[in-house]
Order: sequence, then C-alpha cells, then structure tokens
Amino acid sequence: MTDRQFAEDVVRRLRAAGFEALFAGGCVRDELLGLAPADYDVATSARPEQVTPLFRRTVEVGASFGVVEAIGPRRPDGSYPKVQIATFRSDGAYTDGRRPDAVTFSTAEEDARRRDFTINGMFLDPLDGRVIDYVGGQADLNAKILRAIGDPHDRFREDKLRLMRAVRMAARFGFPIEDTTAAAIREMAAQLPVVSAERIAEELRKMLVHPNRVWALRQLDELGLLRHIIREVGPGQDAGVWDHTLKMLAALEGPVSFPLALAVVLHWVGRRPAGAVCRRLKLSNVETARVEWLVGMGRSLGVARTLKPSRLYPVLVHPGIGELLAVHRADALASGWSMADVEFCEGLLRDTPIEVLNPPPLLTGDDLIALGWEQGPVFKKVLDAVREAQLDGTIATKEEAIRLAEEIRNHHKDA
Repeated sequence: MTDRQFAEDVVRRLRAAGFEALFAGGCVRDELLGLAPADYDVATSARPEQVTPLFRRTVEVGASFGVVEAIGPRRPDGSYPKVQIATFRSDGAYTDGRRPDAVTFSTAEEDARRRDFTINGMFLDPLDGRVIDYVGGQADLNAKILRAIGDPHDRFREDKLRLMRAVRMAARFGFPIEDTTAAAIREMAAQLPVVSAERIAEELRKMLVHPNRVWALRQLDELGLLRHIIREVGPGQDAGVWDHTLKMLAALEGPVSFPLALAVVLHWVGRRPAGAVCRRLKLSNVETARVEWLVGMGRSLGVARTLKPSRLYPVLVHPGIGELLAVHRADALASGWSMADVEFCEGLLRDTPIEVLNPPPLLTGDDLIALGWEQGPVFKKVLDAVREAQLDGTIATKEEAIRLAEEIRNHHKDA
C-alpha cells in the first residue's frame, strides 16, 4: 500500500464514522504542482479521542494540538505507511513566538486561515479531486508567488521561524515573495533569534543543500535575516568576498551536503570562527569537525602538484577529500583559475592504490617501546618524521625506519 492509498483509506474511514476529512497542507500543494508529496496529512472534524478507535495502530504526536499519527499495514519492504491526522483548529496566542498557548477545535475554514502561506492553506478531497481553497492558494500557485495568509505580521508573530520558512519555500519552488510579505519579513527580521538554534539550522540546512541555494542566501541577506543567522558573512564582510562566495556556491555540482555548502559560505572567515558558527547553530560534532576541516584546509590543494607526498597523501586519504576537492573546484571556477591541481589530485585518487597513498606505518609507538624507548615528547616528533620519510620514499624498510628514528633521537639529545 502506497502512502497515498493509505491516506485515502484514512479519509474513507473518518467519513464512514461521520466526520469531515480532507488532505491538507503541503501534500495538496505538491499534487497541484505535479510533484510527489513526501508525506500526507489529513485534516478532520474528528477529535483525537474520536480518531484513535478508528485505526489499529496510532501514535499521539501532539494530542494537545489535535494531532494523531495513524500507521498502516506493513509493506513487503518492512516499512509502514504513516499519516498524520489533525483536528481542524484555530490557534490561541503565541507567547513564545513558536507554538500556540492553546488551540480551539474549529472548522476547515478557520483551520486554513491559521496556516502560514496561501499555497500551504488548501484542502483536497482525494476521492473526487475537489480543491477547497479559503485563502487564495490556487491563484497564488498559478501566479507562482509566495504570500502569507492574512496579515503577514500576524503570521510571523505567531511563529518567528516562518521568517526563514518563507525564504526556504520561495527558493524551493522558484517563487518570488509577495511584496507585503517581504516587507513584513524585513520589519521583523531582528526577532528571528527568539527561535531555537536547532530550528534555524534545520531551515538553513534545507536551503543550502537545494539547487536554489544562491537565491536563498541572497534573499536572507536582502531581507535582513542573514545577519541574525551568520553575522560573519555577507556584503558587510567584503563585497568582493561575498560575490565570490555566491559564485562558489553556484559552482557546486551534483548533490551537496550541508557541511560542504556551509564551508563554502564560511570559507573566508577562518577555521576557528567557522567552528564558532557551527557551535552557535548547535550542529553535531561530526558536522562541525567537517566544516572546520574544510575551511581550515582553505586553498591547501591549490599547489598540489608541487607538494611532497608526505604533505599531499594524508590529505587525499582524509574522509572529506571529495568535499575538499569540490571546494577547490568551485573556487577555481569562481576565480577563473586552472583546474590542473584539482585534476591532478583526482587522477592520483583514481590511479594510485590506497596502499601507496596510505601504507601501513613502518614504525609505531609500540615498536619504539619494544626497542626500550621511554615514552615522551620525542615520540610524536620521531614518528611523524619517519612517516614523512616513508611517504616521500626516502626509506622503505623497518630497519631504515629504526635507523632514522635513532638519528632523530640522538640529534634531539644533542640539541
């Protein structure tokens, strides 16, 4: 059973029990645009306690807001279709600028008018294909424009994250933001920081991995939001650097990860400030480490053809090398530079066995201890020097590695 088939079944069951039930929100928008919805939501006149007895398996995902998730029969691949069922409602005050203090169960029309943007405020009867539109969503969808429902100030006061969602959704569909809605975003941009860092980061993530990432970033800046998200970048940083950053973002090819795109945005600020941005956005340690590494490596491969193997090979075997090469390729394209060094690295990765790029070390700390060495600061210095010599091909056996280690230790003692 597909997700849509299960969603239709949910509508049928609710109606058979005497309740109104319609597809709602994003799935309606996507179907009208000819897109496959990622998921389906059903809005109904039934209250949560009336919904749960109608389905074999349900999960309360927001019962206080009238939301129950129904889970369908297991599919051959082991997955389950899921549909969120929400009671028609109107919202009370949004004291925290995030969620309503209370909700009142209401009608379909009132439910539509409390939603964010007109293209998200439509309902669809999946059984006869009829669109129910109380907010002008169809007209705006046909005109390809993003407009807040009702007074945009009211919609943004209710949930400040909508300030960013407007940009993200406009970028996703390639729709301009309607003038009154855009003006309200500019007026209220300074209120964005009341939203949690995690929610801001998630919206930014969706923008930067999307092909329209450059348009989205420009809009964040022009609407006054960017300075409240990443104050370290933008035209105020340096107009030339900002223009180059946007060109680099545009030059990224294929699927782009969030750390890669964010590293391009932060490529000029330096490793430590980039890490500070990641921590302020409360990114995971893994994402933060990758962004710091990509920014810290900067243009390190811009002279790859002149680097010794001991300098180049450790970079080539790093897990993030594909993304680092993507940064360098984007930088070269944005600058009009030669691709020779990037292609040189790509050729090495393609044609050189991994045991050459990253051979087992000739000498380890355990080897030194077995030789009677006492652990100390010289350990790392010796092992690093031996590794460099191994990668550069000046030593090739364990005996040669031991001799070199002894020479370095004796020199260290004499110094």
